[in-house]
Amino acid sequence: MAMSIENKQVLLKGYVDTIPKESDMELNTTHLNYLPNPNKHILLLKNLYLSCDPYMRGRMRDFHDSYLPPFLPAQPLEGFGVSQVVKSDHPDFKAGDYVSGMTGWEQYTLTSSPQQAQQLRKIDDDHQNQIPLSYHLGLLGMPGFTAYVGLFEVCCPKKGEFVFVSAASGAVGQLVGQLAKLHGCYVVGSVGSSHKVDLLKNKLGFDDAFNYKDEPNLVAALKRYFPEGIDIYFDNVGKEMLDAALGNMRVFGRVAACGMVSLNSLSDPQTMHNLFNVIPKRIKIQGFLQSDYLDSFPRFFEHVSTYYKQGKIVYIEDMSEGLESAPSALVGLFSGKNIGKQVVRVIHP
Repeated sequence: MAMSIENKQVLLKGYVDTIPKESDMELNTTHLNYLPNPNKHILLLKNLYLSCDPYMRGRMRDFHDSYLPPFLPAQPLEGFGVSQVVKSDHPDFKAGDYVSGMTGWEQYTLTSSPQQAQQLRKIDDDHQNQIPLSYHLGLLGMPGFTAYVGLFEVCCPKKGEFVFVSAASGAVGQLVGQLAKLHGCYVVGSVGSSHKVDLLKNKLGFDDAFNYKDEPNLVAALKRYFPEGIDIYFDNVGKEMLDAALGNMRVFGRVAACGMVSLNSLSDPQTMHNLFNVIPKRIKIQGFLQSDYLDSFPRFFEHVSTYYKQGKIVYIEDMSEGLESAPSALVGLFSGKNIGKQVVRVIHP
């Protein structure tokens, strides 16, 4: 049966080269028309939760060398979401199913191709009952998988090694630290407030943590927290923190270059003082994308979901309510406003 639904959306006004502002986005109301067509395997999705992630900033500029295409001006933003199937012409999905995957920043999304539907992952009943649906955007979603492959596939930790994590209370960093601890490593994290320091030490189980804003000399700070040096640095911020870590790495240290949120624009200059350490200390620095390791996703999903069910891992979310809050939630990522994984609840399940 054909349907016409009022649909609120968050649109990108135009490309931006610096940190996005709320005014770079606008709310729009339109109508979405669903016409059944079994030959096209179309799905009508009701979006329940949307994920705010730092990589989305790169898609807000017309940067053709990026690993993802830019958003289109005057069109809805898109990102990872958890949705419920309202109507299905696809043999693998039925009305009522919960799914995770790429979706529009809007109340309802209509898949436009069989390939788009194939990229959705059905959330089975077991995980619906034992794990919050929104966790499929963080703990069991792209950020969680990024933490897993960055630590285990890129850095290959050994028991007893010294691990440093920047932006350690964020969607990725909080899981990196907990996985490293479960692996038998010593873990210190850097964050941007005393409250986040307390969360790392008393809720997330880090061995120690510090507020980088209170440290006038990051090289000296890391020397204090790692008197024997750093084996693994999981880098989420780049710039001065990466430089300071390179000044404190041990021989054969490894750096997982996950994100460089400190770089405000493509033209922002960056001066490195400790890069020469890479040679005598034989340091490996590797950038990576979680999508390069999709064969490892089932193993990650099983391990991390089991740890969560056993109470060995906790996960912190920062939940914003309503689609209208999405621009503010996304912009807040770049000032450290969020605590934990930033999620927008569009509609209560």
